[in-house]
This record gives sequence, structure tokens and C-alpha cells, in this order.
Amino acid sequence: MTRSSLSGAGVATAAPVPSATRTFRRRNKRLKVLFPYLLVAPAVLYLMMITLYPGVYAIIQSFYAVKFGPWRPVGFANYANLLNDYQFWGALWNTLVIGSISLALQCVIALTLAFFAYRDPWVQGWRIIFLIPMLFMPSAVAFIYKLAFLDARVFSDILIRLGMIDTHLAIQSSVWMSRSLLILADVWQWTPFLFIIFVAALQGQDEEVEEAARLDGASWFRIFWYISLPLMKPVIVVALVLRAIDITTMFANVFIITKGGPAFGTETISYFIYRTGFKFFNFGYASAASVIMLILTIIIAQLVVKRAFVSSRS
Repeated sequence: MTRSSLSGAGVATAAPVPSATRTFRRRNKRLKVLFPYLLVAPAVLYLMMITLYPGVYAIIQSFYAVKFGPWRPVGFANYANLLNDYQFWGALWNTLVIGSISLALQCVIALTLAFFAYRDPWVQGWRIIFLIPMLFMPSAVAFIYKLAFLDARVFSDILIRLGMIDTHLAIQSSVWMSRSLLILADVWQWTPFLFIIFVAALQGQDEEVEEAARLDGASWFRIFWYISLPLMKPVIVVALVLRAIDITTMFANVFIITKGGPAFGTETISYFIYRTGFKFFNFGYASAASVIMLILTIIIAQLVVKRAFVSSRS
């Protein structure tokens, strides 16, 4: 049967698609694939400009002696000098001590609040109250704590009126009291960050598991300790790593409240980099310190997260 007879018998034949239409469809498919990347491209370029470029610039600068003049190449001399700098190691130790105590307190307080809040309907309605401290600027919080504990001595006056102490607390002359003040300010402001993450993790768990444990006679505390808490382990680790990375950059509290004193007892690594770069104008040395801190942070965070997720799967 010929093609003409088929058309005469009423069988429709498909018309050939023009080449221009096929080209348009191919371009349209490519545009659909590339369109999401085009949308995020400005944000990616912006982030690269404010993160990648300064990072590469700091790495290059760390191999030079940079002050108010031409750059002088020194190789690894800045890194070698840092290894023998007791103030650098002291700043690392202060960052570890202040950060670990602050992080432990934040974790315990946030878990406790989340335990009492995540199933209580009344607390759920007023959960925004727990987030108020996190809404303040770090510099504003630092000024408030400096005014309350150092300048106006409001806290000391209250203790004197209550008869608990006889004279004003000499916070600025005590290393541990100054560290405690920094820890208190950090815990007050950033515990809500962990709280909201822990509450979300608890609410995302299967309620049937809790119901089964409750029917077996388990108390709320046992359910939380033996069921909810192990399931939250990856979330807790990631949240603590994020807070730990943020604590390593603690600067506003140190700069405003203690200035790194007394006797460099509260100088964190961020304040050490600031002091080296913007007080002594040794920018190459400060860049080397920031690169070392960046490498240590990446290695420790990677090891902790990897170990936590591997252990959670086993």
C-alpha cells in the first residue's frame, strides 16, 4: 500500500518538525537545567569574593614580612616564629579553655531546656522568648556585661547589699574571674542557638518509639537518656562543631570586656591576630597565625564529625 493510498484512506501522517523548532527545544532544555545555577551564581560570586579571596590573600601574605612598605619574602619564617611564640600558644590555650567550658555549659543548659520544652504545648507557644538573647548584637551584649560587672559594678553592689561580700569584686585583676565573665556572656547569648536545634531534633523523632517505651513503664528521663539522646547524637555533634568554630572567632567580648587581660590571661586567638596585625602592624605574622588556626579548625572539625557519623551508623 502506497503512502498516497494511506492518506486517502484517512490515516494521518505526522508532519516533519522544522529544524528551528528542534533547536529551540534543545536550547529550552539547556536553559531549564542552567536556570537554577544562574539564580545562585550572584550569591556564589559574592561569597567567593568575601571568603575565598581574603583566604587566598592571607595565605600568600603569610609568606612575606608585611608592614608599611614593600612585601619582603621570608618563606616559612613566620610559621617557625609562631611555633616558638609563647603568646601564640597562650592564646590557643585560652581559646581552648574558654571555648570548651562555654560549649559544655551551653550544651547542658540547651539539652535541659529542650527536654522540658519539646513536648510541652505551653512552652511551645512561648518558645520565642528563649531566642531573645541571640537577637542582640555581640558588641551590645559585651557592653552590657562590661557595664554590669566592671564599669558600674552593678553585680558587686547587689552582692554587697545582700551581705554576701564586703567589697567590690576585683574581676579585672583575676584571670579566672575574667574568663568566667567571658564565658557567662557567651553562654547567655548563644545557648538559644543550640536550644532551637535540639528542640527541632527532638520533635523530628518518631513519637511511636517514645509511646512504646512509655507503655513499657519507662519514665520521661529514661526515654530521653536511652532513646532520644542517642538518636540526637549526629545533630548534637554538628551543632557543637558549629558553635566551636564560632567560639574560635570570639573577638567582641574580649575586645570590649577584658582587652585580653589580665596578663594575657583572656587573650583568644582572634584577639592575638588583631593585636599582631592592627597594633604592631605585622600583617604577615598575623596572616600566618590565622592560617594555622584555620587549618587546625578544619582538621579537628572534620575528625569529630566523621567519627560521630561513623559511630552512629555502627
